[in-house]
Amino acid sequence: MTNKPARPRTQTSTRKQPAALAPFRLSALGYSQKQEPAQRNAELFYLQKQIQSQTPMVIVLEDGELIEGCIEWYDRNSLKVRGRQKTLVYKSAIKYMYKASEQGQ
Repeated sequence: MTNKPARPRTQTSTRKQPAALAPFRLSALGYSQKQEPAQRNAELFYLQKQIQSQTPMVIVLEDGELIEGCIEWYDRNSLKVRGRQKTLVYKSAIKYMYKASEQGQ
């Protein structure tokens, strides 16, 4: 075996690297991706309060469907509602919600 010196590269690569793509995410409840911390904290506080007090809620979806029940848990993109049935609701599908006791007001 003979030791050959490494040959220096004479050609440079002219191939361009693809641009890094930012992840695409749908925003929950129509908020922008960079939601204001105060607004996000207010939403989380409201949901936590309704969960702890087991408040009966009415959730109105974008298509007009009403879902009635108590919120069991939530995450960044969805709510779990316990009513006649247990239902998983995407936050992006919610138009608005209110307490069932406020229905007649």
